[in-house]
Amino acid sequence: MAASNEFYAQRTDKSYNFDMTEFDQTLNFQSFDNQQTVPPNYDYNYGNTNTGLSSFYDPNAYNNNPYGQNDVYQATNAGAGSEFDDEPPLLEELGINPSHIFQKTLAVLNPMRGADQQILQDTDMAGPLVFCLALGSFLLLSGKVTFSYIYGIGVMGCIAFYCLLTLMAPQSNVTFGAVVSVLGYCLLPMVVLSGINVLVTIQGTIGLIIAGICILWCSLSASKLFVTAYSMDHQQVLIAYPCALLYGVFALITIF
Repeated sequence: MAASNEFYAQRTDKSYNFDMTEFDQTLNFQSFDNQQTVPPNYDYNYGNTNTGLSSFYDPNAYNNNPYGQNDVYQATNAGAGSEFDDEPPLLEELGINPSHIFQKTLAVLNPMRGADQQILQDTDMAGPLVFCLALGSFLLLSGKVTFSYIYGIGVMGCIAFYCLLTLMAPQSNVTFGAVVSVLGYCLLPMVVLSGINVLVTIQGTIGLIIAGICILWCSLSASKLFVTAYSMDHQQVLIAYPCALLYGVFALITIF
């Protein structure tokens, strides 16, 4: 027991020295403030490798190119430019020519006005579709749902006129699209008549006179355009009669 107390006293009386003499030295750090800064040389061709890094960092590399610019950029621009330059306009791709539409409309409004033969032979469906929709819309405002009648009578009339013009034309260059285009454009006076019917009732004597004028206007314009398009001299009266019958049906639909 006495031995254990002595051992415990020795442990408690022992002092520890934390001084580390072997590490007692000054740490000298080097200073880099006085070193000269050297700018990097990006134009140096390391190992004479043809990696294109020098041309990437060199702003004058494109000027040294014999083509005046980067080959890939030039090829891309050339391909894109040639691709879009050869593209036709969007309206031409859709078959819509505003110039032809305007000239045909003027030829219908003024039957005595001359028109180009090539324009009249053009199969333009934009104008006839707009005029048919306008006629149906005005009749709808008058309380008449006649879209099926308009398209049905129009298709039958176009087929009959195509057969008639094929037999009468001296040249066999009559196309069904051109016939539909001319008959559709000449429907413009009927559109005017249906517009008047929305505002004023045309079932009286004055209305019948206005309807007769519109029928004469449509038939005169259509016969004039057909004669000009297919060089059918001295046959305008023969063509004007069936035109008057066709547009007379549209007038009856508009009035009654």
